[in-house]
Amino acid sequence: MISACLTPAPLPVTYRLFPKETRTLSSSNPYRSRKPDGGVDTCGSLRMDDIGRRVTISGWVNRRRDHGGLLFLDLRDHYGITQCVVEPDSPAFAEADKCRSEWVVTVTGPVVARPAETMNPDLPTGEVEVRIEEFAVQSVAAELPLPVFTDIEYPEETRLKYRFLDLRREHLHRNITLRSKVISSIRRRMIEQGFTEFQTPILTASSPEGARDFLVPSRLHPGKFYALPQAPQQFKQLIMVAGFDRYFQIAPCFRDEDARADRSPGEFYQLDLEMSFVTQEDVFAAVEPVLHGTFAEFAEGRTVSPLPFPRIPYEESMLKYGSDKPDLRNPIVIADVSDVFARADVEFKAFKNSVVRAIPAPGAASQPRSFFDRLNDWARSEMGAKGLGYIVFEDEGGKLVGKGPIAKFIPEAALAALTKASGVKPGDALFFSADGKKDRAAALAGQARIRLGRELGLIDANRFEFCWIVDFPMYEWNEDEKKIDFSHNPFSMPNFDRAKFLALDNNDAATILNIKAFQYDIVCNGVELSSGAIRNHDPDVMLKAFEIAGYSRETTEEKFGGMLNAFRCGAPPHGGTAPGIDRIVMLIAGEENLREVILFPMNQKAEDLMMGAPSEVSPRQLRELHIRTVEPE
Repeated sequence: MISACLTPAPLPVTYRLFPKETRTLSSSNPYRSRKPDGGVDTCGSLRMDDIGRRVTISGWVNRRRDHGGLLFLDLRDHYGITQCVVEPDSPAFAEADKCRSEWVVTVTGPVVARPAETMNPDLPTGEVEVRIEEFAVQSVAAELPLPVFTDIEYPEETRLKYRFLDLRREHLHRNITLRSKVISSIRRRMIEQGFTEFQTPILTASSPEGARDFLVPSRLHPGKFYALPQAPQQFKQLIMVAGFDRYFQIAPCFRDEDARADRSPGEFYQLDLEMSFVTQEDVFAAVEPVLHGTFAEFAEGRTVSPLPFPRIPYEESMLKYGSDKPDLRNPIVIADVSDVFARADVEFKAFKNSVVRAIPAPGAASQPRSFFDRLNDWARSEMGAKGLGYIVFEDEGGKLVGKGPIAKFIPEAALAALTKASGVKPGDALFFSADGKKDRAAALAGQARIRLGRELGLIDANRFEFCWIVDFPMYEWNEDEKKIDFSHNPFSMPNFDRAKFLALDNNDAATILNIKAFQYDIVCNGVELSSGAIRNHDPDVMLKAFEIAGYSRETTEEKFGGMLNAFRCGAPPHGGTAPGIDRIVMLIAGEENLREVILFPMNQKAEDLMMGAPSEVSPRQLRELHIRTVEPE
């Protein structure tokens, strides 16, 4: 049975303070001695230059080894690991012999060189060790539910419940330290570009757009609620209206939405920024050096996209990559071959009257039949499609021929048209995604592109490939509610003549759905880092934009009256974006899950297993807030 480390059983340990002379040695600090340069000795600082010095260091016992009388203790703190050794005839041996893994101890003794055959080149302190002359126990650890000195994977529930132990492990500890360094780098680069850091409110008003709000009941105003900000969107725009320029902050954001690998439940942080009197290209020019410089600083041999980052229109991205967040490390480019399958001489009727996208698979002709069957099964079971048709291309006597289940239905001229459109060559395969609706055909093709890129080993993990996705549609059709909705950010400026926009007939869906907006996303390696826009600072255009999306003018005035009133007092053209800090660090750290770069994350159910949140509150607290809880049926 595993015992909790919060209630250790009594152990035969003698606690004692260091003698007065040791405190003098360490400038009155009994835990760490001072270096000649005024710094502090830690478990990661000792080198050959320190040989002969008598030092005091403290930390956790990372590992204990008994070698025929010689006792070795690997002592670990935030800065690293130092090997310490104590001999049986030392006065400190009896105390040191009692300690176990993860006890917190302090040792004092001279720094000596390790024997040549025991030096550890993989450890910064691997050439030296501390010969223990004095030893003190600061804290005792009982049996741990999560061993620290191991890379063994433990269930998520255990790791999150005992996160303070998980954070001691080298990999996770390094990730969290990296996070701090990345944020410092970003902040420094923003300030160097003339941005000023401001903090915006945490308690604000609920917004009808975006994800669900986290609501906070007001004690002073019964029946009314604050909301935690999903983002500082309105505030940062009001900062521009207030006459400030180039604002930024490392902003906490709160959204009551489900978790996934690249999205934390509950809260996240973003580099929130806004600029006045700018165009879309001005925003790009400000953001690109920050992201490029930060990624390059921590690249460790990986390459970063050169400046400027590519600009890819939304429609082009959906066609070529089947996604508005393409991984440009993947060389596969999707082609539209609907016209080929619409030809009268093509007898494959399953693709008639459909949008057909072709996904090249370089070198896949050599794959076994099971490879193609597995992709078909995936398309049916996970994507809800009827399957993925395919053709394998081979060279027979200098002639390119197609083979596979549907090849016999494709005449030679149509086959040539497919190869021209897709760029395939002998040894390649071509998969097909077909559907009556363009968005569904694009989605399947995009996922197939990702899967093929991974399975064929086409993605270079040593690259950071950035791009901007631009020219998003301002609106989209909501099939469930049979109405027009905002496609992206509702506060964006439409890329449309102002007079014509204000005069639009709200029933003219064909025109409305073709309106583009000054909206953009920054994407890296298939991960969307942020959305941004040139903002709609015109009150009349803003009211009209919301009216088209089904909001009455009264509703818009009620929900966004503060912003509209500010705009009526003179607002500069402005725009910005907000790259996600968690996702930036996740990419730099080479992780696939955000929990590996967050100090105290929640689980998939938005629960904090360590602190027991969410938790019930007392009836008194509910009465003070004028709230009754209603259990779900």
